Amino acid sequence: MTKVIRATILLAISLSTTLSFGLTGEANLPKAGPKPFAVETVGQGKPILYLPGFTAPGSMWKETVDNLDLERKSYLFSYAGFNGNEPIEMPWYSSIKSSIVDYIKINNLTDIIIVGHSMGGNLAVEIAAELPNKVSKIIIVDALPCMLDLMMPGVPAESLAYDSPYNNQVLQMDEQQFKSMATMMASNMASNEDKHEMLASWTLEADRETWVYGYTDLLKIDLRDILGNVKCETLILGASFPDVAVAQENFEKQYANLSNKSIVMASYSKHFLMFDQPEWFYDTVKEFLENDGK
Repeated sequence: MTKVIRATILLAISLSTTLSFGLTGEANLPKAGPKPFAVETVGQGKPILYLPGFTAPGSMWKETVDNLDLERKSYLFSYAGFNGNEPIEMPWYSSIKSSIVDYIKINNLTDIIIVGHSMGGNLAVEIAAELPNKVSKIIIVDALPCMLDLMMPGVPAESLAYDSPYNNQVLQMDEQQFKSMATMMASNMASNEDKHEMLASWTLEADRETWVYGYTDLLKIDLRDILGNVKCETLILGASFPDVAVAQENFEKQYANLSNKSIVMASYSKHFLMFDQPEWFYDTVKEFLENDGK
């Protein structure tokens, strides 16, 4: 258990992450109780879904929306327990995934492009695998199908529980301790120091139990076996930190079962590569989407 706690702390340091529906007239999901996500829409046209990572708000994508300037309707998602959204009961991640799938079906969204960062990239894979006839392209930004295999090789997902010494320790941290951890994490997630305070604030504003237990959900994710069900063209963008060759090898290995893919690495970039290399990010995404027939 000591190994698991130590590795989990290292992973937490090295990685990141308006509860209403139908803000512009889409059909609503059931309204009883807190919802797994909120969505804001911008523009008109075929749908492009922007899925942030753990703790991040949908608004993190607004600069991307403006710079891509696509003739599409942008859906900016935010998750329960973060950014002022009410928390939901556990399991957290699977509830979010199922609810986004339901939202797509209820609103009859088709010819969908999905852009997902970190946890949002995992969601993109799951949605594309479950709804292959509705998703045309996905862009995965610095996300791996199974973080646990990379960070804690040999540790079974079943050994990770909500009630654990590490989780209990984080739940009991006072505000200053938690702030120190959030600040350290932020510095490891972006090279652009101007973004550190914002990244830390997302963690500090989070519902503490959602942050702790939701992270446990993320560590248990293993999507490698469903990659063969993803039929759409996929662009995978990876951060170069701390070593680009090692990072690319990890992406190649973990996405081996995904057939229709391109893997491109961002230079001089940490986890939030859209903040570290924004122009490169916009240009690379535009090139990938330019022939999508919009």
